[in-house]
Amino acid sequence: MKIICIGRNYTEHIEELHNERPSDPVVFLKPDTAILLKKQAFFIPDFSKDVHHEVEILVKINKVGKHIDKKFANKYYDEISVGIDFTARDLQSKLKEKGLPWEKAKAFDGAAVIGKWISKKNFDDVNNIDFSLEKNENIVQKGNTQLMLWKIDELIEYVSKYFTLKIGDIIFTGTPSGVGKVIANDKLKGFIENKELFSITVK
Repeated sequence: MKIICIGRNYTEHIEELHNERPSDPVVFLKPDTAILLKKQAFFIPDFSKDVHHEVEILVKINKVGKHIDKKFANKYYDEISVGIDFTARDLQSKLKEKGLPWEKAKAFDGAAVIGKWISKKNFDDVNNIDFSLEKNENIVQKGNTQLMLWKIDELIEYVSKYFTLKIGDIIFTGTPSGVGKVIANDKLKGFIENKELFSITVK
């Protein structure tokens, strides 16, 4: 399986990082080794002093597809979750300055938190889902999928032009504004609507 991540998919997040609004989705990958194992803490890597949380809606692909038309994209996923794309912001900034790939800042071990999966049938409209991240019992990020520049089905159409989607692949659909640094002993909880789908400790 592979993890396909989308960057710059919420206007306010683009503005908070002073990035340019892209004309197409920004796509990068994480290996399966980036997945934080269940019930494990997230350990801040020794190569970064500025790791940020980025909460995102996740989609799990349920069948093989290539060049998927947007109108059929809804048939390629049944489950949705929420997770974190951890980012070593200081390292990412150095790499971007040099025009180098971001993988070292985005794809390191433990950098992908995946919450419990729930059926998309729980939602009247996947393009109107509230989600949030709580840090130490305070909400630090909140978003709604209707604010995405590219909605879930549009992302599946776009990504499948370049990569064959396979069963079990996961798409991280982008983060809203409010990203911030994590420090040791932080407690992070991710929610869709009012349902807690993950809870982790930072070490």
